[in-house]
Amino acid sequence: MSLAPRVVLVHRTTEYEELVARHGTHGQAAFFLASRGRDIAEVAERHHRTRRALADVTSAIPLTWRQSRVERADLDRFLFAPEDVVVVVGQDGLVANVAKYLAGQPVLGIDSDPGRNPGVLVRHRPENTGPLLTAAQSARGTFDELTMVEAVADDTQRLVALNEIYLGAVGHQTARYRLGLEDDGGVVEAQASSGVLIGTGTGATSWIRSVWQERGGQLRLPSPTEERLLWYVREAWPSPATGTSRVAGELAAAARLHLTVESERLVAFGDGMETDAVELTWGQTVRVGVCRERLRLVG
Repeated sequence: MSLAPRVVLVHRTTEYEELVARHGTHGQAAFFLASRGRDIAEVAERHHRTRRALADVTSAIPLTWRQSRVERADLDRFLFAPEDVVVVVGQDGLVANVAKYLAGQPVLGIDSDPGRNPGVLVRHRPENTGPLLTAAQSARGTFDELTMVEAVADDTQRLVALNEIYLGAVGHQTARYRLGLEDDGGVVEAQASSGVLIGTGTGATSWIRSVWQERGGQLRLPSPTEERLLWYVREAWPSPATGTSRVAGELAAAARLHLTVESERLVAFGDGMETDAVELTWGQTVRVGVCRERLRLVG
């Protein structure tokens, strides 16, 4: 007998909840915001909209289905199952946060605050949850298979991201490394920079786009489903020992960017989740390219 489908509701703590937890009471939080020229009423209203969205989504789950909830901070400790249908209630970035922990499970993005979110990944309203859940579980729904990026270190550490992966030093220190492309005859360049950013088509609406614009938009941005990445070196520093000739490029499906660490410590993290980073030390090599897994996002 097969298990009933399980809906996993992914959400994050609201700003209002964080303020009350920090200051103890609603009144203290209101006083704190007022001292900085803000009104707690607007923050509280956004909190209530999020809670209403969660309640509406929960009520739309079929009674025979199982359900579970996970907060953003606990994603790295939560075990997703193959039969799960993942429902993300919140912002676009929350879909990116959960993507790295999945292995083909369908993801339904619910916009908890229409008008404030771009809606690139949270495409649906809470009132449409019921039919979308049924379609997603039965595979009759429409899905977009979004390309992801992966970084694999020579000690088998692996990192996956939906928007982008950042490789660099912790804080504001200079990252030192040797960078090259695997299909470029073994040519590498020693560099000192603020780090390397490798992004997907989904990330083309995020961090990678700001770098792309800064560089004049000479490379064509990939689409979210295209098996192609863009990479940029941030603020490469020219010196007698370091160069700046390799600071941007594309990675097709089978191509890999490789980086050998020449600092005591570098990190790689994806989609802004610095607390879930891969640690790299002197002499280690990491390869970055298109990930074999895709995010199955309900269209």
